[in-house]
Amino acid sequence: MSDHNAGVISFGITASNKKGKHSMGISASQYGNIMEKYDRTRMKNQRILDERTASIHKEIPEIEKLQGEIIHLSFQQARSELLQPDSASSTAAQYMLHMKELAEKKQDLLEKHGYPRDYLSPIYSCPDCHDTGYIGSRPCHCLTKAQADFLYANANLSDILLEENFDTFRSDYYDDTTVDDNLSLTPKENITKLRDICLDFIRHFDDAYDNLIFYGPTGVGKTFLTHCIAKELLDSGHTVVYLTSLQLFDILEKGRFGKGEECEQIQVKMDYLIHSDLLIIDDLGTELTNSFTTSELYHFIEERHLQQRSTILSTNLAFQELHDRYGERIFSRFTGYYNFCKIIGNDIRPLKRFRNHTPKTI
Repeated sequence: MSDHNAGVISFGITASNKKGKHSMGISASQYGNIMEKYDRTRMKNQRILDERTASIHKEIPEIEKLQGEIIHLSFQQARSELLQPDSASSTAAQYMLHMKELAEKKQDLLEKHGYPRDYLSPIYSCPDCHDTGYIGSRPCHCLTKAQADFLYANANLSDILLEENFDTFRSDYYDDTTVDDNLSLTPKENITKLRDICLDFIRHFDDAYDNLIFYGPTGVGKTFLTHCIAKELLDSGHTVVYLTSLQLFDILEKGRFGKGEECEQIQVKMDYLIHSDLLIIDDLGTELTNSFTTSELYHFIEERHLQQRSTILSTNLAFQELHDRYGERIFSRFTGYYNFCKIIGNDIRPLKRFRNHTPKTI
């Protein structure tokens, strides 16, 4: 495990249903972007089918003639159903049989000329929803995947989350011999306990409002645990925003003092920050602290709390250092709104690098 810094502002948006809380969901423009891709897919596939049809009709005129008969027969049946519904129902079976015979003739001709029997059938990238994104009123699996892909693409965390997740969690990087006087736990026992707290946080994310602060020295796995949580919630379709403390205050500063188009863009990002299902702020305490940053942080924490939106902070600052740096007003919010999770032990990154690069012996 490591305190790897992703170093990017990460915005992922999707629908979620946290009990008793307003869900930001996917915005109209973002949903429109996804559905626009479905439109382009359908147009592309229709264009391919049209080109195939024109080519086949030129090469095999008999198929064009059969297609004309199919269209004429369909028109006759539709007209009959509209003008003479009683008689149309009695000829429906005969109509279906005739249509089947014409379709089989087309397929036989295609096969005879070396083409697949379904060469002129409608083309769908997703045969289940026919590239609409929905099966009836229910979102298709391809739409769910498209939203998940959108999350990861916007979160820009795909690569790191492949490496840092609960499947790669290793407690054996931590000392199991020295007991911490305050916690009465070894570092290994401590990190195992915190893993269970993280899993419980995820398990109850939709029905409970909770916030976490991971604090401890550099390299003990604080960021790793936030990545583990981020992956689980992204995979279950929640909005996750990940950014460093420096990036947060850069956005807050531009939101306060920016002008014109840049200010409008920042306000959109600010809306994401306030309403995302989970906000992760990494390396709190690395920013320049002054009256502006402390004031903005206070109002930001309050707004997230009023929205009942969960937040996770990670920091190298100790408990008392948080108080000294941010003052009583903010510290009281930390202690009142957040569960403190102390990670103890030494920097595990050298051991991790050594083990990952040690040649394996047979």
